[in-house]
Amino acid sequence: MATIAVLGTFDTKGDEHAFVAGLITSRGHKPLFIDVGTKGKSRIKPDVSRSAVARAGGSTMKEIKEKNDRGHAVMVMSQGAPEIVKKFAEKNRIQGIISLGGGGGTSICTAAMRALPIGFPKLMVSTLASGDVSHYVGVKDVVMMPSIVDVAGLNRISRMILANAASAICGMVETEPPSANDKPLIVASMFGNTTDCVSRARIVLEKAGYEVLVFHATGAGGRTMESLIESGMVAGVLDVTTTEWADELLGGVLSAGPTRLEAAAKNGVPAVVGPGCLDMVNFGPPETIPEKFQHRNFYQHNPQVTLMRTSAEECADLGQAIGEKLSLSKGPVTFMIPRSGVSVISAANQRFHDPIADQVLFQAIRAYLRDDIPVKELPNEINDQSFAEACANELLENIAKAKYT
Repeated sequence: MATIAVLGTFDTKGDEHAFVAGLITSRGHKPLFIDVGTKGKSRIKPDVSRSAVARAGGSTMKEIKEKNDRGHAVMVMSQGAPEIVKKFAEKNRIQGIISLGGGGGTSICTAAMRALPIGFPKLMVSTLASGDVSHYVGVKDVVMMPSIVDVAGLNRISRMILANAASAICGMVETEPPSANDKPLIVASMFGNTTDCVSRARIVLEKAGYEVLVFHATGAGGRTMESLIESGMVAGVLDVTTTEWADELLGGVLSAGPTRLEAAAKNGVPAVVGPGCLDMVNFGPPETIPEKFQHRNFYQHNPQVTLMRTSAEECADLGQAIGEKLSLSKGPVTFMIPRSGVSVISAANQRFHDPIADQVLFQAIRAYLRDDIPVKELPNEINDQSFAEACANELLENIAKAKYT
């Protein structure tokens, strides 16, 4: 028998959550009720009261009622609910979580779900699940199920949807996890323009006994990789494709945010970092490119993606950002420079070939990098086999260093 957290606004959607809880019980599992409602009386007796959630969010129900501001109430509960469910999960008192909600409920309850580790069963039935759910899912494996009709009473449609949702969460907690892979884990960042480099490096690392997870550096990929590093599951980081920083600084569409490169640095995870695809900023179709960039050097990657070559001035800013981030490192880290090209299309005779801009980038990284962090410069293009193997071997050396420090 598993215990499944049933989390929701029990004042407005108590009957619906009770219906789901009944189906969970019929499958032999135990619901644990957590109330995040802030208005009327709860229609379910909770195991965790709204007052407890409010306190965990740094407030009280009295303060919420006096303020009488829905946005403030949602904010408090969105801060408190994650703290509550995280403690339950850490103590193995819950093995899954489900919620049903509209706008406010979805915001609160997915905030709680995002606080739980990857692989922990999480299911949100929401009126918002048919649109862009990236804000609610973040970098976690939150399953979003469209409610079809509003979560406002039990009817022939809602009963069917909620029954499916209850069966889904029960199926998740009943599923035996796959047998553990005892190989230590390495994460790597890759783009289409650095595929050969990462693919060759992965072969070297796998032969050395590691399991390698590759993340596509598309913003969400970088954020997810950083989240996994923070979880403590990762033995090493092959972050040779740092292109998301170009989008962050210049307004491209694939930014991973201002904390990119911080997870390995702050947590002391051994790493090798490179300048992969810092020659490019990603935009959508040509008509979406900001007017201030119209005179620039572009490469049409496909009908939906237009790449813009970074200038020498922009490369100086990129070098500073990366140097400063890597200087936060608590563990062994090396920056690797492929002098003949940072992507397929920046190599000699290619559209983005600009050795001056590349040299400015490398100089800026050296200037802002902590003195004790090594920089290794090779004459190759980033996708040359020798450069890829050098990156992999350097990471193996850094992992070995970390074991003896």
